[in-house]
Amino acid sequence: MTTTRTLRIAMNGITGRMGYRQHLLRSILPIREAGGVLLADGSRVQVEPILVGRSESKIRDLAQQHKVEHWTTDLDGIINDPTVDIVFDASMTSLRAATLKKAMAAGKHIYTEKPTAETLEEAVELARIARDSGVTAGVVHDKLYLPGLVKLRRLVDEGFFGRILSLRGEFGYWVFEGEIQPAQRPSWNYRKEDGGGMTTDMFCHWNYVLEGIIGEVRSVNAKTATHIPTRWDEQGKEYQATADDSAYGIFELETPAGDSVIAQINSSWAVRVYRDELVEFQIDGTHGSAVAGLNKCVAQQRAHTPKPVWNPDLPVTDSFRDQWQEVPANAELDNGFKLQWEEFLRDVAAGREHRFGLLSAARGVQLAELGLQSSAERRTLDIPEIVL
Repeated sequence: MTTTRTLRIAMNGITGRMGYRQHLLRSILPIREAGGVLLADGSRVQVEPILVGRSESKIRDLAQQHKVEHWTTDLDGIINDPTVDIVFDASMTSLRAATLKKAMAAGKHIYTEKPTAETLEEAVELARIARDSGVTAGVVHDKLYLPGLVKLRRLVDEGFFGRILSLRGEFGYWVFEGEIQPAQRPSWNYRKEDGGGMTTDMFCHWNYVLEGIIGEVRSVNAKTATHIPTRWDEQGKEYQATADDSAYGIFELETPAGDSVIAQINSSWAVRVYRDELVEFQIDGTHGSAVAGLNKCVAQQRAHTPKPVWNPDLPVTDSFRDQWQEVPANAELDNGFKLQWEEFLRDVAAGREHRFGLLSAARGVQLAELGLQSSAERRTLDIPEIVL
């Protein structure tokens, strides 16, 4: 007979875009409908979400819509509820560290969006608390679970690239100012005082992507910009953007073999897309190259690399995109957020550490801090190792 254990999950900030769409709608609810997560011993762990938010009407309506029995606006109360096993946080960055500290102090396992804190000092403190409390702590590293990057990592593991030379990344799209057309992102994203900013938001992602695919980030040289200084909020009120909406970074990486790799990543909410996906990464190596987006990955081997000749007097006749071959998935790849949730829940059930924890998140906060400092000081900064 199959045994099933139920984990009660307090989901804070679930009315936000990511909290609702990716974590509730595409992760926890499908896991619940599937009867939970299958464990190695044949048993299952089921999930029972508890929706948490500041707006009673929004939380109540979401609970009714998705047949979630329990909801509350009392965050402190649910954190201290002895029947709650996990606290998940997808609220504003400025509120996150306090929530995670309270949850771990109450003995709860935690799973959280990032950045985990507004400062490196606070992010490191969270990692120390997790280590000392013995709870299972997980941080969303969703991009490493995306089909495109899963394929890219597989090419690295198989030695496809030979010696890796460089990585180039392009991320972003045009976010409307909000005056005529509503903005696609919340207004706090563009206010530094509320924890907003492209560097703060995305460098923590780029840190784990670079670590998870190529190697450790050793230095950063960044330039930030606020290209759109005036925006309009959700109520149509004009406000001044105090945070950067674009960040241009050059990173020096070191592979496990000790090779140096140069990475360049452009991140912008003020760019119009002329590429196949909203984010793309290209790795070039001595034996081959590959380009990966959210889903698709194409590659070109050394033996299949054409030999173009520069001649500005003649039109280009080569169809360069047609010279690349698509990399097959060779497996069924589910939603990246859901896959990491399932991995995290298995770790909680087994009482073991999650591979993407608060120390990894602290390195992301560190990279963001140093990126902002690099831009302000107009210089390259080395990245010291974090010691707990």
